[in-house]
Amino acid sequence: MSEQTARLSFEFFPTMEKSNNGKIIDAAKLCAQYQPSFFSVTFGACGSNQDKTKDLVFDMNAQTTIPTAPHITCINTAKSDIDQLLDSYKQKNIQNLVVLRGDKPKMPVKKGHFQYANELVQYIREKTGDDFNIGVAAYPEYHPEAQSPEQDLHHFIAKAKAGADYAITQYFFNPDAYFFFVDSCLEKGVSIPIIPGIMPITNYKQLLRFSTQCGADIPRWILERLKSYDERGDRMSIREFGEQVVSLMCETLLNNGAPGLHFYTLNRFEPSHHILQNLVLAEMKRQ
Repeated sequence: MSEQTARLSFEFFPTMEKSNNGKIIDAAKLCAQYQPSFFSVTFGACGSNQDKTKDLVFDMNAQTTIPTAPHITCINTAKSDIDQLLDSYKQKNIQNLVVLRGDKPKMPVKKGHFQYANELVQYIREKTGDDFNIGVAAYPEYHPEAQSPEQDLHHFIAKAKAGADYAITQYFFNPDAYFFFVDSCLEKGVSIPIIPGIMPITNYKQLLRFSTQCGADIPRWILERLKSYDERGDRMSIREFGEQVVSLMCETLLNNGAPGLHFYTLNRFEPSHHILQNLVLAEMKRQ
């Protein structure tokens, strides 16, 4: 997997305790050997982890050589909050952002200035010009809250036209869904890079829970195999099968024009590392 064929990035999340940042940074330093374009750090629902995100971003940016992109969400967020965040990131020379709507809170909260991510993207562009490289989210299997795939595509196009530089997809296990989404965007005149989000498979129940929450489809042939291993308590087979499935999918994506891969690490190095090593071996066999 050459640098010419893959634009890599890795995502991490802040934990409740700042004392855990050292372990996260250790994992990021190991990921840095692949010379990724950036690291990203997620944001809590309804802004609950805003300070934790900022702290981890600053620590990672200071202790690694890889640019770090904080997630910024607009749900329940005032313009003054956004202004303060942007100023603090500019002061620390943070030049990459991932701009999202964010999860809707379970309890009623005071409405913020922004309802959708495209509004926040547009505001940041108007406020800061080209100071930031802005990424947004994409949903090849469409967002679970969207009324239709067409509506979801419309929302994505609005984010792209508002000033997004690239997109990162929700994770998926069906490459056809990704390529159909990219083609649909191109038909609408949207050609920003759309980077596939990759979720390593290491835990059946965890994957099932995540996928139910975010609307990611697990093909039946994968689901049933994982379920059978889980029922036997065969964790090794879950990891080995998951690694094989995701490695083959990544190879398919890159060989058919995907601009790179964005790994949802869950703050761990090894699962993503094993997949990337498989891709390196696959490329060596082709040469």
